[in-house]
Amino acid sequence: MNNIEHIAFAVNSLSNAIPLFEKLLGTPCYKTETVATENVKTAFFKTGESKVELLESLTEDGVIAKFIDKKGEGMHHVAFAVENLASEIQRLKAEGFAFINEVPKKGADNKLICFLHPKSTNGILIELCQEIDEK
Repeated sequence: MNNIEHIAFAVNSLSNAIPLFEKLLGTPCYKTETVATENVKTAFFKTGESKVELLESLTEDGVIAKFIDKKGEGMHHVAFAVENLASEIQRLKAEGFAFINEVPKKGADNKLICFLHPKSTNGILIELCQEIDEK
């Protein structure tokens, strides 16, 4: 794993949360994006070499909506950048980690992503992400 790529927060409303995080971080939101596969709308902020991602559910029964109903708004996951997602998945499987999805899928911000199951990471949702090479 190379570095913390981003830390993601579940929010009820991007329109309310974006101005708050712009003030908090002292930097503008540089991108919003809808990720249909995850049923979310995202907003990104750069903070040094890492990013902060805000997640808003697109539906009342989406994963983020369910998370907020259960735990309230707050930290949702930590994402680590990797060079080769497929080999990192194999390495972690060999170490005994469980995955929510072992097959990478397209995520936000031009990334291939997969999630480790919190049952195997002390209750922390971990995302692995690899930059998509558009060549």
